[in-house]
Amino acid sequence: MRFADQIPRNALYWLLFCQFTLVLPHLARIPPWVILVYVGAAAWRLRMLKAGEKMLPVVVRLPLAIGAGVGVYWSFGSLLGLEPMVALLLIAAGLKLVETVAAKDGYVLIALGFFICVTQFLFSQELPTLLYTLVNTLLLITTLNALNEIPGKRASWAPLGYSAKLLLQAVPLMLVLFLLFPRIGPLWNVPSKSQAGVTGMSDSMRPGEVSELSRSSELAFRAQFEDVIPPKPELYWRGVVMSILEDGAWRSLRWREVPPDQRLPEPRPLTGQPIEYRVILEATLQNWLFALPYAESSTPGVANAADARLFTPRAIEGQFGYQVSTWPEAQRNQALSPWRRRTELALPTGENPKAAALVRSLQTENPEPAALVSATLSYFRNNPFFYTLRPPAIEGRDFVDQFLFESRRGFCEHYAYSFAVMMRQAGLPARVIGGYQGGEVNPLNNTVIVRQFDAHAWTEVYLPDRGWTRVDPTAAVAPDRIEWGIEEALREEGSFLADSPLSMLRFRGVGLLDWVRLRYEAVAWRWQSFIIGFDNQFQIDLLQRWLGGTEVAKLLALIIGSWALVLLPITWWSYRGRQSVALNSEERSLNALCKRLERRGFPVAAVKHRGSSAVV
Repeated sequence: MRFADQIPRNALYWLLFCQFTLVLPHLARIPPWVILVYVGAAAWRLRMLKAGEKMLPVVVRLPLAIGAGVGVYWSFGSLLGLEPMVALLLIAAGLKLVETVAAKDGYVLIALGFFICVTQFLFSQELPTLLYTLVNTLLLITTLNALNEIPGKRASWAPLGYSAKLLLQAVPLMLVLFLLFPRIGPLWNVPSKSQAGVTGMSDSMRPGEVSELSRSSELAFRAQFEDVIPPKPELYWRGVVMSILEDGAWRSLRWREVPPDQRLPEPRPLTGQPIEYRVILEATLQNWLFALPYAESSTPGVANAADARLFTPRAIEGQFGYQVSTWPEAQRNQALSPWRRRTELALPTGENPKAAALVRSLQTENPEPAALVSATLSYFRNNPFFYTLRPPAIEGRDFVDQFLFESRRGFCEHYAYSFAVMMRQAGLPARVIGGYQGGEVNPLNNTVIVRQFDAHAWTEVYLPDRGWTRVDPTAAVAPDRIEWGIEEALREEGSFLADSPLSMLRFRGVGLLDWVRLRYEAVAWRWQSFIIGFDNQFQIDLLQRWLGGTEVAKLLALIIGSWALVLLPITWWSYRGRQSVALNSEERSLNALCKRLERRGFPVAAVKHRGSSAVV
């Protein structure tokens, strides 16, 4: 291979550095042996450079590639899916290093690197992801600049400065394209296995599942209020409604299980002043939304179900923003249909006889439904029940009997599960609600930050004179959970984020850390609202405010004018200082020599202006 066709030494160093910065964000998603592939490939390539080793033959490289594919299949159990495909892409980039000799191989790796940059947004669209991607983009452009240097040149930082200028020149054009280019559906909404553990409530609830979710500090959603934020005890973010108890778990009704005449919500009088707020929800892979009761949304595609929850036709596979109006005083005492009453009273036969006997005794002393609810809550409050993230496992079909009379240690789902069963045993329609309770208030922008450890389950009981009424038995056992949050409720036990000792959320209340964290949260809200949430409707509304309409002539004038304002200054800046300068006597003599050499069959580029390369 000709010396001029080889990859420059400086470019190779930058290329090796880029490979490791590209793989860094994916460390938690790929098998550890992929890192060993990277380290081995980089070490071999450096050995080729310093010791003059030859490139690995095809008989070695082909088994390596096949073995890497088999390794991915063995690690993930499949080659289909987001994580295994990204792992294959990273391995391809790593193995390509061992055969990167010519400059053309460097171009292939750089193109692959830009593609790997994009894959980061498949897993996260947070602000730190963008900043890190910009750093990787700068490094790749730097490598591209270094790749066009003279082979053999020593390592230098000069290409980094050139690349920073190029990136700065691209920023105005990027802003114009972002604001004016027609919006299309996001390309990043691809569900992944890594999301599955932090997507929140599922459509079923088995004792122990919510407590597992509450060990995570991942963001669930943010809500920004237009006016005063309700007190924390009133922040019950209602989500999934679970009306069916079967096989020891509560679950929501399937669409086909609901009669057609029961699928639409009945109109209800809306009284009082509504609470207005906007929610930005993280990916849940479910189609229900979270809101304070009773809620309605003006966002297109968001509807109300018959059980008074908000939902969308499609699962939420990426960040989703919606506007909510909540009427806390809305009338809720509509009559139950015979089908709804049967559904909300159904229980497996023959289960939990001890609990049924307890309910009968309580009902004898408190025949009125509201009085029975209060008496049942007093039973939880006055007996030695404990609120814990580490409840003992309960086996068998009589879960409620074992919990009420033996274990008496549980998380919110244990209390909601048992209370709903007891109410149904008493003949009162009841159901379990899965959602979140509370959240952290950020006074800087009037938002509530709700995380997975705020996950909560409670019950709704149908009372004849009130309709569906929220009853939270957890509040009877651990009032601190509702008043102050899970951190305070579990302070004595010490189990709050016990699996994440370095999480900043464990140090809430530390002045400086809170100052930094809350300001970042305020910036993150703006990022989510105005960048991630900049969809087609947002763009149309913005253009209408700017132009007074979206007529074709106005749009063309805006596009042409903005491009001129952006491209003309960039063009002037790029070419300023490049005007020709008169050649001195030495440079004229060199040109004459170049011409004589060219006539004899040795083409050499002459000097065009002062400061250019003399011989190429």
